[in-house]
Amino acid sequence: MSHGAVLLEAASAPTCMNNSSSRPSALNTPTSTPHRHVRSFATVLTERQGERLPQWLDAVRQDDLPSLHTLAAGIDRDRDAVIAGLTLPWSSGVVEGHVNRIKMIKRQMYGGAGFSLLRKRVLLAS
Repeated sequence: MSHGAVLLEAASAPTCMNNSSSRPSALNTPTSTPHRHVRSFATVLTERQGERLPQWLDAVRQDDLPSLHTLAAGIDRDRDAVIAGLTLPWSSGVVEGHVNRIKMIKRQMYGGAGFSLLRKRVLLAS
């Protein structure tokens, strides 16, 4: 699962409860710093606001949150591509769908035949 998916899950998940009491954990309350960062990142992703990503990265770096620092460092390694993916209207979704379909056919045939049969199945499945 990607970092973004994990953060989106965390952003939409209900507040976790502390085992020792019925009050919410301090790290998961809606006013906590990690919660605000996760929510704002979820907004950047879901509303495709790539132009806000540099400000989000700067805000995360200013707080003492090692796990979010790791995410920020990963995003920074390919910042231009991440921002482009969040702002440009183009998507590689169709290509990824075809690759996924071909991989599924290949898995179904594992050990069963060579490339010529795989080629026939891919062409016939289209």
